Amino acid sequence: MKAIDKKQHILKTNSSEIRKTLLSLDDVSPYITLNPNSITPVLLVCDHASNRFPKSLGTMGLDYLDRLSHITVDIGSRATTESLARQLNTTAILCQYSRLIVDCNRNISDNSAYLDKSDGVDIPGNQNLNDNEKEIRESEIYWPYHNAIDTQISRLKRQKVSPIIISIHSFTPVFNGNKREWEVGVLWDKDPTTARIFINKLTEAGFLVGDNKPYSGKDPEDFTLDYHAETIGLPHVGIEIRQDLINNDDGVMRISNTLQKVISSLVLTNKSNNIQIKKPLR
Repeated sequence: MKAIDKKQHILKTNSSEIRKTLLSLDDVSPYITLNPNSITPVLLVCDHASNRFPKSLGTMGLDYLDRLSHITVDIGSRATTESLARQLNTTAILCQYSRLIVDCNRNISDNSAYLDKSDGVDIPGNQNLNDNEKEIRESEIYWPYHNAIDTQISRLKRQKVSPIIISIHSFTPVFNGNKREWEVGVLWDKDPTTARIFINKLTEAGFLVGDNKPYSGKDPEDFTLDYHAETIGLPHVGIEIRQDLINNDDGVMRISNTLQKVISSLVLTNKSNNIQIKKPLR
């Protein structure tokens, strides 16, 4: 894994190197922060909230249906995160560009940060990317998003608030021809206490819950929680929701209402002292 300092990042490049600008004045900002002054001890993050491409990259060579599909965005994750932020009156940070531009839940040294193929679909706009092209995407989208998360954690800590970091994702009902039975996945590594509360309460609510399924929080791909929560011992959990449950307004409301109850109970009762502090990613 590439060494990464745990600090606010500003990309440094050789001054003689020719660089282009990725985002124009007509593009939206790389992230959006909801309820930026909330002191509720919860911070929601959504790495794959958008299927948006910068105008300078056009369609990335993808057809219309592919640009709307799960290869570009975690379907329903944005609406669920926004609903939870409203219900809990808590701060949420959402990335506003597609995971295909740069995957904000990956270490930038990982090959999966820049996919040239996803679920059998070629991504022409990511073929043969050079270091300069990658660095521009990192400096204009990846690090601004992660710096925004760090800024909110620092703000809350200055106010003596240690937030629970909750990462919201969604997963496809079928992957590689295999049906996924789980309805919600709870991903964890260093904080089993918070995860167990989610697993138990979601099961009690009638959901079929995956314990580190369909993905595992112990895998290196789970960068956001590794980087922002595990390194400093903050309580945290990753929530994966099956996309067919949140691809409409009624589904989003059902899931967010349930998660809101779980999170509210956690905020009131959380006394977790069983969080292992992971070595900083540096």
